[in-house]
Amino acid sequence: MQHAPVIAQFIVEEFLPDVPPAELDVDLDLIDNGVIDSLGLLKVIAWLEERFGIAADQVELAPEHFRSIRAIDAFLARAGTEPAEAK
Repeated sequence: MQHAPVIAQFIVEEFLPDVPPAELDVDLDLIDNGVIDSLGLLKVIAWLEERFGIAADQVELAPEHFRSIRAIDAFLARAGTEPAEAK
């Protein structure tokens, strides 16, 4: 899981400020557990576009791709992305 630490850091900063990134389970269902709702999903997609250069109009944006840190990491791997410079 190449991008898991960066993804966990973003999730914690944006949605779970009281949880240390290291304690966030990579398999936690972020949608079913109410961490990310529909607006949060848009925020995650916008962040992926900015941070990893994902072109939202060129990839399949299905909810199952964003259910967990592991799923987001796998989505990035399939998209063949490299992180942009840290912002």
